[in-house]
Amino acid sequence: MTEQAIIQGCMQNDPIAQRELYNRYSPKMLSVCYRFAHNKQDAEDMLQEGFIKIFTQIHSFQNRGAFEGWIRRIMVHTCINFLKKNKKFNESVELDYATHLSAREETIPSVLQGKQIIECIRQLPIGYRTVLNLYAIEGYSHKEIADMLDIEESTSRSQYTRAKTMLENILIKRKIVDSPKPEYNWLAVFSK
Repeated sequence: MTEQAIIQGCMQNDPIAQRELYNRYSPKMLSVCYRFAHNKQDAEDMLQEGFIKIFTQIHSFQNRGAFEGWIRRIMVHTCINFLKKNKKFNESVELDYATHLSAREETIPSVLQGKQIIECIRQLPIGYRTVLNLYAIEGYSHKEIADMLDIEESTSRSQYTRAKTMLENILIKRKIVDSPKPEYNWLAVFSK
C-alpha cells in the first residue's frame, strides 16, 4: 500500500489503512516515545495516545513536507502533553546534585551504539531529558521548547546545559567515556 493510499484510507476510517499506518510507523514512533518516557509502559501509552491523535487529525495533513515528519511532530507533542498531564515533567533534580556536577572534555568512541546513549539519556531527570530530546535530537529551538513546556527560554537553555553535564557524568560513570581523544568529542553530538 502506498503512503498516499494509506492516508486516503485513514481519512475514510478504513481499518486496513489504519493498521498499515500503525505497522509502518509505530516502531520508529515508539523509539521517540521511549526517549521521553519514564518507563516502557509510559512509552506505550504515549504511542497509543499519539496514534489516536494521528487518526483523528489525519484530515489536517496537507501534503506539505514529509508525512513521517507530521506524524513525528504529533508524537512529540503527545509525549510533552502526557508528561504535563501526569505531572511527570515537574519532577526535579536536587540542586545540590546538579551544582556538584562538573563539565569535562571527555570523548566518546565512534562505535558507541545509539541504544547506549538512549539508556544514559533515560537516566536523566524528566525535565532535563525532555529539553535535551527536544533541542538536541528533535531540533526545536529554545524559544519553541519554552513555548511547548510553558517555561522561560533561559530555563530551557539552563536545563539543556545541566542535562549535557549530567549526561556526561553518566557516560563517564558507565565507562562509555573514559579517556580524552580529540577526534571524538562527545559534546559535539549534542551541541547546536
